[in-house]
Amino acid sequence: MAGRALTLLEQAEAIAGYTTYIDLIKPVIEGKEIIATGMKKEVDRVDKAIGEALGGKVCALISGGDAGIYAMAGLVFEMCEKKGIRLVRHGSDWTRSDDGEVLEIEVVPGIPALASGASLVGAPLTHDFCAISLSDLLTPWETIEKRIEAAASADFVIAIYNPKSKKRDWQLNRAREIILKYRKPETPVGIVTSAMRENQQVSVVSLEKLDRAEVGMQTVLFVGNQASVEYLDFMYTPRGYSGKYDL
Repeated sequence: MAGRALTLLEQAEAIAGYTTYIDLIKPVIEGKEIIATGMKKEVDRVDKAIGEALGGKVCALISGGDAGIYAMAGLVFEMCEKKGIRLVRHGSDWTRSDDGEVLEIEVVPGIPALASGASLVGAPLTHDFCAISLSDLLTPWETIEKRIEAAASADFVIAIYNPKSKKRDWQLNRAREIILKYRKPETPVGIVTSAMRENQQVSVVSLEKLDRAEVGMQTVLFVGNQASVEYLDFMYTPRGYSGKYDL
């Protein structure tokens, strides 16, 4: 957890978040008002958090990783816009007026799974990369396929979020088939599950064997580009130094 996030959690009067994430930070939020909701209750959770803040409380809405990457920060802005709530940056000079409700907001940068996971698997993101979620709950699968095709053909290293769940068991293999059109079968793929948590698992497999790997919703995959290398139990992507300097 980033230091700023820990500081603000200590200052907050109310904490809103997904039940699993609330459980992870219980030691640092004891005695505070808790707003916990389950999966697919994001809108309700954010609405309650906004209500607490407008009511005068310092409210922290928590997310896993970074709040702005596949998380809650965007939904906060979207809902505030829909409600006509005026937003001002935390710490900025502003004057209250009678032109509607005002919410002072701060988006605290966190440590996303693509950063923590990459550090565990080696250095897969040293060169150009992109992130794609395979969850089609909010994004049509046709759109996701187009993005995978574009990323694979452009030779980006691809960080894949939400690769598989109990109800979504075929999308990862379809993504693998698309990427194999542009990458060698032996292309390394880093697999990191529950990065920096107690049940953390890290491994590197070839792209052709990815369909046999154990992955889930807490897994982030790092699909190498044409230059990516598997080295011992790690993988890395060269930046291009060997072509310019004598290593």
